[in-house]
Amino acid sequence: MGNFAANEGLSIFVILVWLGINAFLFVHFYMAFLVERWFYTRVLLGHALSWARAPAACLNFNCMLILLPVCRNLLSFLRGTVQCCSRTAARQLDRNITFHKLVAYMIAFHTAVHIVAHLFNFEYFMDAQLQRNSSHLPFVLSEIGSGDNASFLNPIRTNETNPTIVMFTTVAGLTGVAITLALILIITSSMEVIRRSYFEVFWYTHHLFVVFFVGLVFHGFGRIVRGQTAGSLETNRPEACAEHFEDWGGPGSGCAVPAFAGNPPMTWKWVVGPMILYVCERLVRFYRAHQKVVITKVVMHPSKTLELQMKRKGFHMEVGQYVFIQCPSVSRLEWHPFTLTSAPEEDYFSAHIRIVGDWTEALYEACVGDKTQPQEAWKLPKLAIDGPFGTASEDVFRYEVVMLVGAGIGVTPFASILKSVWYKRIQQNQEVFTKKIYFYWLCPETEAFEWFADLLQSLEGQMTEKGVTDFLSYNIYLTRWKETEAAHFRVHHEAENDPITGLKQKTLYGKPNWDHEFSSIATAHPGTKVGVFLCGPPQLGKSLEKQCLSHSEADVKFIFNKENF
Repeated sequence: MGNFAANEGLSIFVILVWLGINAFLFVHFYMAFLVERWFYTRVLLGHALSWARAPAACLNFNCMLILLPVCRNLLSFLRGTVQCCSRTAARQLDRNITFHKLVAYMIAFHTAVHIVAHLFNFEYFMDAQLQRNSSHLPFVLSEIGSGDNASFLNPIRTNETNPTIVMFTTVAGLTGVAITLALILIITSSMEVIRRSYFEVFWYTHHLFVVFFVGLVFHGFGRIVRGQTAGSLETNRPEACAEHFEDWGGPGSGCAVPAFAGNPPMTWKWVVGPMILYVCERLVRFYRAHQKVVITKVVMHPSKTLELQMKRKGFHMEVGQYVFIQCPSVSRLEWHPFTLTSAPEEDYFSAHIRIVGDWTEALYEACVGDKTQPQEAWKLPKLAIDGPFGTASEDVFRYEVVMLVGAGIGVTPFASILKSVWYKRIQQNQEVFTKKIYFYWLCPETEAFEWFADLLQSLEGQMTEKGVTDFLSYNIYLTRWKETEAAHFRVHHEAENDPITGLKQKTLYGKPNWDHEFSSIATAHPGTKVGVFLCGPPQLGKSLEKQCLSHSEADVKFIFNKENF
């Protein structure tokens, strides 16, 4: 229970508060449209009025939140501010994309409810015009304001039109269609299969959020949903006058013809603050994107992994941070995130880029990664860098015991961490709070080991020389192999160094027994908080998170942290 509270307690609290606010807004605004002012509107629409307005209030609230989790500079500032007070609170900021997705799902849900309710509303408006009977109250209400068109209740002014025409000839209709289409494209292109296989589609369609927010701000300016004015309520009380609508405005009736007006648009009040913050965010990114970046070295590693070493004036980083990289000669619009693999102590910053798609392939060709001979610096492409931005890995040195789990190219943030350990503890003999690091690296193929094995070999040799071999315990797993490779491994298994990595620590085959690993660490470090850091696939994350929650031997708390950008 202690592990669960430490890992998920604050997250669950935040989600419950968010859901509670959504529930409160829905109920509050649902009831708000059941009052006397909206009596005659409900005569036309029934409870579909409340079913349209309640989700609209929730949409305002969630649209206010949706931009905040992607304001990376704001999050980096908040992270640096709160982590000195609460590491748990800082960890919540690392789940910004998860919260962004949850808010998007809530927006999609309330949008669907809002649309369905308004489809019913327009049908009810149309039915009131079609039933042309002066003894029928909905028709009488629909005829109000037909002369000067100032105080009408029914936006469908004649029976010679239809809801579809009204939808495409009013501000509310046009903006509603634009908002809906933009939202559908944004959400569908964000699906995992599209984002992984067609990142450019995801990237470009996600920028339809500009259309979404512009339409959202102007959506309410048409004031289609209208209620009785405060002045009209004094001369026409619906409880007393609704029964005698035939005599409205007549001598001695005591009931004037009701007047109606729409609510002033409110959405802009909810979203203008986040929109201004996001504009400031973009201005900061624009400024940084135009700072000169120099590529000092290009290295092509096995398994099609490109290493770029770069310099930029005033660039400062922490372990595990990431940057966005743009290559104008490849695309002037696309920015892609990459974890920094250099240490803060180095005089350059680097990123390892796996060549897996059109953009990375084009970058590889632009950097002449296929050339074996050295290239002049002026022939290399220009790059723009946005960042660095903070991640969960920044907290690695705040734990006395640390588990680092990387899968494939997901080892990149831990390269920065291990290099920093090398500089701090081994080369400069600095004391760090972290006393023990357990490093796990899972790879599906042998070639992927090669670029990182050099770092581990240097670290292993330095630790042996300094007599601190107990500081780092690393386990490398090969999850897939061929029969010919297996025969070669068996022949050389008795060699002093591993035949794959060249390390003294032998490569393990298959996948780790996480239950055994967590139990061993818990037994070895009683009464300790263990930071578990993962950069890898969601399935592995779920497995590790489950282990963190289930292991609590000897009062050990496993705190799960996942790279999430």
